Amino acid sequence: MEPALDWLQITVLALIQGLTEFLPISSSGHLVLTPQIFGWPDQGLAFDVAVHIGTLTAVVIYFKKDVWLMTRDWSSSIITRQPTSNSRLAWWVIFATIPAIAFGLFLNNGVEEALRNPLIIAATTIGFGALLWWSDIKGQKVRDEYNLSFKDIMIIGFAQALALIPGTSRSGITITAALMIGLTPQAAARFSFLLSIPIIFGAGLIKLKDLIEGTLPVQWDAMIGGALISFISAYIVISIFLKWINKIGMAPFALYRFVLGALLIYLFI
Repeated sequence: MEPALDWLQITVLALIQGLTEFLPISSSGHLVLTPQIFGWPDQGLAFDVAVHIGTLTAVVIYFKKDVWLMTRDWSSSIITRQPTSNSRLAWWVIFATIPAIAFGLFLNNGVEEALRNPLIIAATTIGFGALLWWSDIKGQKVRDEYNLSFKDIMIIGFAQALALIPGTSRSGITITAALMIGLTPQAAARFSFLLSIPIIFGAGLIKLKDLIEGTLPVQWDAMIGGALISFISAYIVISIFLKWINKIGMAPFALYRFVLGALLIYLFI
């Protein structure tokens, strides 16, 4: 039987999902650390489904205009063979998603489960944090998400596949790769967030399938509350992050990852 969550657990865990899904700070590091601090059991599959729905809804609503234009122009370009900047961006999101799907299906979560060790997560949190900082310093920061080549997309796509390694951070590694190929921080973040839509949707579907096939009772207040809190927190994070990222850069997030990784080492070594 899945654990019954109280409202403190619901609020904290949903906030963690909403905040860490889009910030480049490693959600898995926080999910390992939180139960250790509070002595909580795993929140269960139903709650995972709920908070994924919340974060997916947040990113789709925030980018609703972009998603509509990309969908409209992509559909039209298939018929007319007349590409636009929005249809190309839609194709880039599709192509950049393929490596993560292929690796995920091939590995069947084996790598993720095998590497889900607090010290490994600590190492990847620190290591990929340093790479994020380096890419922010060395990147040319002159391009936007509409000026990408197929080679650029494959670099970002294969980088996203590395997020199967716990502690990497999906948003962190895709932003890192985008900065390395010359995107501005805001453009890197925008493309990373658009790229998250099919990934979160796919992960949510898999979890939902497992939930439907299961026989455990569902705590509906936890699901509804978790979805709402993760939606609100994720929407706020996306809004603030995109507004300020060109000004503040990636250094604060890299430093935060160093602290988080060091804390994990201290607690689990």
